[in-house]
Amino acid sequence: MDADLLLALALGYGLGSIPFGLVLTRLAGKGDVRAIGSGNIGATNVLRTGSKGLAAATLVLDALKATAAILIARELFGGQADAFAAAGALIGHLYPLWLKFRGGKGVATLLGILLALLPAAAAVYAALWAGLLLLVRISSVAGITAAASAPLSAALLGERALVPTLLGFALLVIWQHRQNIARLRAGTEPRVGKRAA
Repeated sequence: MDADLLLALALGYGLGSIPFGLVLTRLAGKGDVRAIGSGNIGATNVLRTGSKGLAAATLVLDALKATAAILIARELFGGQADAFAAAGALIGHLYPLWLKFRGGKGVATLLGILLALLPAAAAVYAALWAGLLLLVRISSVAGITAAASAPLSAALLGERALVPTLLGFALLVIWQHRQNIARLRAGTEPRVGKRAA
């Protein structure tokens, strides 16, 4: 593999693995977000601390770290580097070395990837995610549906070269939701807005 592509992958992983949910909750004196709710470091679990502001900041930063990785790699290396940076960012978020490879679910990070690679698909993704959150108030349903829309949007927009990459990313995000899927089938998946004890 070309050295530039390896550097883009490493850049993406480094930025993607920053656990903003954990960092922000600790800085705000909320303790370790992994000790409440689902134990996840993402925005939905941060919301269970009772702070909407921290949850919103986590969502935005988890998205923008991927966008930043892609834009930096594109500027530095060009070519296919943006796709490698995107892959690194998502893998870094899902499996961060610093947290013993136990990261987030990747929904916000995939949105950030789409913002840089295919903004029109990002708009569809965000609309589905927000709309389903408002409608059913189950974060996993919204996140899984939004993730599944990414490769489909790319295909419909004529960006077929992106379809395999986005399909792989979507499958990774859905895989991270496997416990949520089991709870959905059992009827025990919690709704957004419930604060953890």
